[in-house]
Amino acid sequence: MKNGRVLLEDTDMDYVSFGNGSKNLIVLPGLSDGLTTVKGKALVLRAPYKRFLKEYTVSIFSRKNGMPEGYTIRQMAKDQALALDKLGIRSAAVLGVSQGGMIAQYLAIDHPRRVEKLILAVTAPNANDVVKDVVGSWIEMAKQGDHVRLMVDTAEKMYSTPWLEKNRNLFPLMARFTKPKSYERFFRNAYAILDFDARAELPKISCPTLIIAGEADRTVGNEAPHVLVGSIPDSTLHVYQGLGHGAFEEAKDFYDRIYGFCSGQSV
Repeated sequence: MKNGRVLLEDTDMDYVSFGNGSKNLIVLPGLSDGLTTVKGKALVLRAPYKRFLKEYTVSIFSRKNGMPEGYTIRQMAKDQALALDKLGIRSAAVLGVSQGGMIAQYLAIDHPRRVEKLILAVTAPNANDVVKDVVGSWIEMAKQGDHVRLMVDTAEKMYSTPWLEKNRNLFPLMARFTKPKSYERFFRNAYAILDFDARAELPKISCPTLIIAGEADRTVGNEAPHVLVGSIPDSTLHVYQGLGHGAFEEAKDFYDRIYGFCSGQSV
């Protein structure tokens, strides 16, 4: 288990890794990385990947530190490929969640030899109207410094009704522990999402691809996964009924499904 940092050309990038397998699984998280990175969280983040640890080395990457203004999703993918170079990871299965799935699309498009298999979870091929409305509203909340409202609205957009009814009272408390000193990193990530559109290049993705979605996704919309599966040649789609953008936390078989796909088992 490792809490690591890889040096890039102009800055560095935090990551965590665990497992001793010869295969690699690279995980790219969502917009939450704009509020808090993976730095020092190896022990916490390891838990869902227990089944992978004998066969795989799992590495979860944050976006680089010191992101410049105007930093794009495509540039994030380029820097991710550079980080893999620096760590000697020639190829891997790649799991991209939400914004991480956007980065993963360009990683597979621009650096195809890096990506053996691709898992795109609760993500979109472009900043559609749903994405623009949701992310735009989060940007405004962050500008106002209303972190409790930002966290509450994020949860309301992510989780199923049963989950919300059970946990809604915890949101203000959770917000107290997640407020960053500055929202600059959040803004860099969020504005990159608003400019994202990979639709025209999705047919270039040549690796086997698993797309996972929730049927009630109020963050990227319900059409997004169907656009992905209709555009990526060797792709399959699994939709969790009754779940939304938080399917990666709520679905009990989420990581088993990914393990099966990576291992060539039926999903």
